[in-house]
Amino acid sequence: MSVHKEFKKITTHALQAMKARGERISMLTAYDYSMAKILDAGGVDVLLVGDSASNVMAGHETTLPITLDQMIYHAASVVRAIERALVVVDLPFGHYQGSSRVALESTIRIMKESGAHAVKMEGGKAVQDSIERVLSAGVPVMGHLGLTPQSIYKFGTYTVRAKEEAEAEQLIKDAKLLQKIGCFAIVLEKIPAKLGKKVSETLKIPTIGIGGGQHTDGQVLVTHDMLGITKDFHPRFLRRYANLYDVMKEAVEGYITDVKNRDFPNEKEQY
Repeated sequence: MSVHKEFKKITTHALQAMKARGERISMLTAYDYSMAKILDAGGVDVLLVGDSASNVMAGHETTLPITLDQMIYHAASVVRAIERALVVVDLPFGHYQGSSRVALESTIRIMKESGAHAVKMEGGKAVQDSIERVLSAGVPVMGHLGLTPQSIYKFGTYTVRAKEEAEAEQLIKDAKLLQKIGCFAIVLEKIPAKLGKKVSETLKIPTIGIGGGQHTDGQVLVTHDMLGITKDFHPRFLRRYANLYDVMKEAVEGYITDVKNRDFPNEKEQY
């Protein structure tokens, strides 16, 4: 029997069991009730209420502007929709980098006001204190290494990380540290496939790749990219499973045409 069928509700324990049995973990982003309802019904294991909502939902250039209140709003909307998936929420920029106390206070608000199951933080040793303080309160934490979008102005580019040996070694050190202090999983973003494989084989906890190669323990994509709702984003790691931009645009055009031609509503569509 597969883990997918065995677990009626996905927990951090279930993800660990999936890794142990070699079953890949599926993760997608969600920001609203209607989309989360569809994704959960489709059987996705983890829903990430990502700070990518800053880009996808609000149209910002980076993830930095989104606020804690906005993240809680999105997370609560998602939680109300799900029956099976584990819901993980990004702690937004500025709510854990400088103060473990702020990290804990922000996490408590997310957990109490949204009903989510876990939080995610970007970085390794630099954010160790914040991760440990949140874990000490009993809240599961997912790590995030490699390309960390909240640090985009430091990097100056969204290019592949850890191609050089020194940075790769540091990433492995950080991954081991995150496992040691108690993270239940780690996202590996935009790193060489060989490094993704090495980290995944080294760790006992699951790794979730986004541009991390085929040997990570799971994969995550931004749902709007995967469904083809967005059109202008073409990274190598993205596979589009639908072209909903054109489908939706054509539906809108058809509706407008019918309204203009007085074809909608017809006699059967009125009271």
